[in-house]
Amino acid sequence: MGTDWVWLIPLRDLDADARAIQLGAIADMSLLPGQERFVGDPLRMVLAGLAEVSRHPYVVESGGNAAGVLTLQAGAAGLAGWPDDNSAWLLRGFLIDSRHQGKGLGTLAATAAVEAARKLTARHQSCESGVVLSVNEENPAGFSAYSRAGFVDTGRYLGGSAGPQRTMFRSFAGAAPA
Repeated sequence: MGTDWVWLIPLRDLDADARAIQLGAIADMSLLPGQERFVGDPLRMVLAGLAEVSRHPYVVESGGNAAGVLTLQAGAAGLAGWPDDNSAWLLRGFLIDSRHQGKGLGTLAATAAVEAARKLTARHQSCESGVVLSVNEENPAGFSAYSRAGFVDTGRYLGGSAGPQRTMFRSFAGAAPA
C-alpha cells in the first residue's frame, strides 16, 4: 500500500449509516498473537467510547481502508500515570489492525491524535496542554511508534493491569496548528 498519511474519522460526527459502515470495518479488525495483552477488542473499545461523553472514538483510515482505532478521553489522564486528570487528553484504546501494521501508521495516527486533541481543546475551550498515554514496557513497537510521533517518556507507571507501563506525553506546542 505504501501510504504516508492517515485520516482520523470521528465516529460521533457520522450519521447512523456511515457509523454502521465504520463499526462493521472495526468488527473485522484483528490483532497479532500476544497483542491482546496490550489492547482490548476494537469494537468493544469503540462502543464504550460512544457510550461515554468524555470519550471521543476515531477510526484511523489509510488508503481508503479502516486501519485502526483510537480514543481521546477528557478528564482521565491519571489512568496513564499522569499527575492529574485534566491537564492532558488520554490517548487510549489505540491499535492498528494486524493487516496494516509495520507501515508506520501507528506513528502517523499518534501524531494525528495530538492534532485532533488540540482541536477538541479549542472547540470545548478546555485547559488540556497535550496528550498522555501509557505503553506497556513489553511493547517496544508501540513505544517506538509513540517516540517517533514526538511523545516523551515521563517515567514508569505501575497502575496498568497488564504490567509495568511507561507514561508518555506530547505537548500541543509540538503540534502544527490547523
